[in-house]
Amino acid sequence: MKNIELTIALIQSSLVWESPEENRTYFSKKIEEIPSNIDVIVLPEMFTTGFTMSPKNIEISEGQITKDWMAEEAKKECRYSRKHPIFEKGTYTNRLFFVHPEGKIEQYDKRHTFTLAGEDKVYQAGRKRLIVDYKGFKICPMICYDLRFPVWARNTEAYDILMYVANWPKPRIKAWDTLLKARAIENMTYCIGVNRIGTDESGYEYSGHSAVYDCLGDQIVYSEKDEILFAILRKEHIESTRQKLRFLEDRDKFTLEV
Repeated sequence: MKNIELTIALIQSSLVWESPEENRTYFSKKIEEIPSNIDVIVLPEMFTTGFTMSPKNIEISEGQITKDWMAEEAKKECRYSRKHPIFEKGTYTNRLFFVHPEGKIEQYDKRHTFTLAGEDKVYQAGRKRLIVDYKGFKICPMICYDLRFPVWARNTEAYDILMYVANWPKPRIKAWDTLLKARAIENMTYCIGVNRIGTDESGYEYSGHSAVYDCLGDQIVYSEKDEILFAILRKEHIESTRQKLRFLEDRDKFTLEV
């Protein structure tokens, strides 16, 4: 068994509507509170703007400014930082950036745009999953509405961590809680969900419920308030459970059209 650990910090907070500069300033202060031994920092979906359907209100240059800010935060004290800005350049995309301390940036575009809010009419959907290798762990990041689609998350690459960033509203929070746990169990992986709190400009209320589940569906951390959550993920837990319970070996084989 590999005795490898990954320490993560989840920042659950409210967001300032369509104000990247204010949000960057706020999160810089929150990140300063995090110990230097943390390997991964996770922020909510669209953390610079809130879940706006009017990206034209944001200067296009803000995409690069936020990426530069993330890169600077990531290299502080040789830490790794993972966060999610809103879009960059001409075509609007709900995009997640995975930023390494040495400056390498990997990205994932949200596959399932939220039609109920008209996101599909504003943002271009992604067509490819991302698997990031980091400190001995394979991490599969996804975004909010992706959580409702288990086929897209199916663990065919033997990833160790499935990670969702979100703006998931309070009226449907029971689905968030249930599906995070289900994704952990069915994929035999750690499952992380980072949501926001507060009320946005459209009047939607968010109650957090950021959490981490292990591959048996046991909850490691959980919160409904403005705070930073910490968790330690252990490679041995995944490997020993998968050796004992070989459920992934019996999974259905299929191809996926995107």
